[in-house]
Amino acid sequence: MTRSDWSGYSVASDLNNPQPKVTSVNASWAVPTVKVSVGNSFSAVWIGVGGQFDDTLIQTGTKQDSINGHAAYSAWYELLPDAAVTVDSLSISPGDRITASISLFDLTTSTWLIEIHDVTDGQSFKKILVYDSSMLSAEWIVERPIINNRIATLANFGQITFTDCTATIGGKLGTIRSFPSTQFTLYNRRNIELVTASVLASGGSSFAVNYLD
Repeated sequence: MTRSDWSGYSVASDLNNPQPKVTSVNASWAVPTVKVSVGNSFSAVWIGVGGQFDDTLIQTGTKQDSINGHAAYSAWYELLPDAAVTVDSLSISPGDRITASISLFDLTTSTWLIEIHDVTDGQSFKKILVYDSSMLSAEWIVERPIINNRIATLANFGQITFTDCTATIGGKLGTIRSFPSTQFTLYNRRNIELVTASVLASGGSSFAVNYLD
């Protein structure tokens, strides 16, 4: 599937008739080194629950941007339609190994646990939040984000490899390959491919996302 904002994968219980059964998503990646651009450019790496079939989406991940001639890195989370929240307690650097997870904490209270760990320097962030999620899909995405209500210029992040990609759907923990999945390729308005996601590696839990010059 082609999109103007996402490249990566999503999974669901069924692609034609998805059911609200997604209760966790997990992944690891190394923060890429962004190439500084003349103008400002942006990229976001994240995992999420919801968003493919509806307007609800819980996300957490890292941002790799080029702003005013300097590379900028941060960790964040977002619960649509609210704006993204920067995790100021984490200091993110290129090359840092990140692990992230989003999991249903309590169904009766609609509470979710978001976790981000910077394995390289031992930093961690955890937060329990109330959110009414559709629970219809899980995602592993590199995004060209919306800045000031417009799709931003994409930062040149080179390559990002997602590993240890798992989700829980209907009580079953599995890799991307364990469930019905959608692969996303990012194109611009002139139908030029900007970012491509590789085929799944052996085992179905990892893939690479490449910026195309």
